[in-house]
Order: sequence, then structure tokens, then C-alpha cells
Amino acid sequence: MTDAIEKDPLKSAPGSKQGRAASKFRLTPVGWVGITIVGFWILVALFGPLVAPHAESDVLSNRSFAPIGEVGRLGTDYLGRDVFSRILYGARMTMGLALITTLLSFTMGSTLGFMAAVLGGWTDNVMSRVNDAVMAFPSIILGLMVITALGSSLPIVVLTVAVIDATRVFRLARALAMDVSVMDFVDVARARGEGVWWITLREILPNTMSPLAAEFGIRFTYAILFIAALSFLGLGVQPPAADWGVMVRENRLGISFGATSALLPAAAIASLTVGVNLIVDWYLRCVGGQSAEDMLK
Repeated sequence: MTDAIEKDPLKSAPGSKQGRAASKFRLTPVGWVGITIVGFWILVALFGPLVAPHAESDVLSNRSFAPIGEVGRLGTDYLGRDVFSRILYGARMTMGLALITTLLSFTMGSTLGFMAAVLGGWTDNVMSRVNDAVMAFPSIILGLMVITALGSSLPIVVLTVAVIDATRVFRLARALAMDVSVMDFVDVARARGEGVWWITLREILPNTMSPLAAEFGIRFTYAILFIAALSFLGLGVQPPAADWGVMVRENRLGISFGATSALLPAAAIASLTVGVNLIVDWYLRCVGGQSAEDMLK
């Protein structure tokens, strides 16, 4: 009797299901970098306000655009507030709004897209034409029109961005569901008398999860940039709340004086966007052998 511990041949075999799954999602340098960046900002969003040295609206100095190290850890903004603390608070606001917006857009877009594909006929035609009409407007112009008319409160901003973003999710979900709905196992379910919701949840949704999961990351990035753009234009998050887009807008004049109070939140937006895109790119290569750029074409 040997001292070696025998391994389960089914789990250790390279061709087994467990072995294939482990090698399929093996982390690459791209995946590690993306997960590290996004994980860092998630921790900042969760615990940043708890460790921030000052409140987001505290004024530390009567000097605007104080350099790094003179007042506060990262200097002050145009009102003398601590840039470091506002970045920590802004992470929760920016990422939280983007996550809520993306969840809403996916709920609306995927549900309607699946319904259009499964029901077909005039229902599909009406829903698709309405979706095409909304997509015909430039996103930022449509968002500005709606928010200007209804107000710039956070619920209005989130719902507006979610509805605009849902049109893209609808198109992808409908295309995926159309491909799956012609499969034999869906025809068998219809022949058994299964309803629309049963077919959607039990047959179509499980077979479209991979591309939808990748699209979720892309839409999350889009929501971050869209909300930041609205905040930069003064129609998103309103002062004195800390949001990275608001911080860029408020401190943009300091760039002329060499201040970093506008560049730091802009760098935070850029790094989070790059991190999410790296994760999406790694995931797409694992499940389908294509990159995020290929998916968007």
C-alpha cells in the first residue's frame, strides 16, 4: 500500500467535464489585470466612505486647487474640499448608479426581446419597430431631451439611461432568442403545450446566458460613461453629491492651472472602464474565442 493519495480519475482526466471547465476559464494576464482593477474599485465603493478622512462636502481650506500634499492627500477642488475623500464617496455613487441602471436595462431589454422572438408575428414587428425608432435618436441627445423635460433627479436619470440602454439589450436578446427558438428542443416544448414563459425561462434563457453575461459588462461600462457624461453636462448627479462626472465638470477650469482635481476622477472613470472591458474580453475569449471588439462589430 503506497502513501500516495489516489485522485479521482474523472476529475483529474484532462478530457473530463470538470477538467474542460477548469481549463476553459483559466485566468490569463488580461483577466488578472481586469479583475484586479475592478476588484479594487469595488472595495473602494464598499468601504471608501467608511475610511474617508473627511465628509464629501467638508471644506478644508479657503484655497482652491491646492496641490497634492499641501492640503489633503490629493489636494483640494475648486471649493477647497478634499479630492481624496470625494473620490472615495464618488466610487459608490458612480458604480452604484451604473449597476442599478444596467440591471434595469437588462430586465426590460431581455424580457421584451425574448417575448418578441417567441411570440413573433405582429407583436415582434411592433416591438422591433418601436425599438428601431428609439435607437434612431443619438443616445446622448435623447437623454438630454428627456431629462431636460422631466427633471434631473436621480430616479429620472437612472430610468432614462436604462430605457435608452434597453434598446441595445432588446436587439441582442431578440437575435439570440430567434436563433434558439428554431431549435428542436424548443419545438418539442411547444408540442408538449408549454407556455411562452416556460419556454423563455427554461429553454431560451439558459442557452443565451453566455453572450448576455458578456453584454452585461459592456452595458455596465456604457452606463458609467453615459451617467458621467450627463453629470458633466449638469443633468446627472447634482452637487454637493460626489460623483466622478460631477467632479470633472466642477474642476475642469483647474486644468489650466496644473491642478489634478479634474484629472484624478477622470482617471478613475477610465481605469474602471478599462478593467471591465478587460474582464469582458477575457470572458468572451473563454466562451467563444472572440474579443469584445469582435462582438460589437
